[in-house]
Amino acid sequence: MSTVSTTVNVSGMTCGHCVSSVSEELEALAGVETVDVDLNSGGISTVTITSAGALSSSEIGEAVAEAGYLVVANEA
Repeated sequence: MSTVSTTVNVSGMTCGHCVSSVSEELEALAGVETVDVDLNSGGISTVTITSAGALSSSEIGEAVAEAGYLVVANEA
């Protein structure tokens, strides 16, 4: 079974506690192996999720929202 890496942008995170909250909610999703957060305090933080299978954007969004933050679109 191969792993899948998913990257999302999250707004509103400002500190280590924010990172911890988001990581905890995402790690609770089925199949998630690791969560790596690149904190951009006061801006858009990048969250990379490594999982055993593909995750839907809705389940990622719901987990992030449960932690009190918002997944935002990539600014291309």
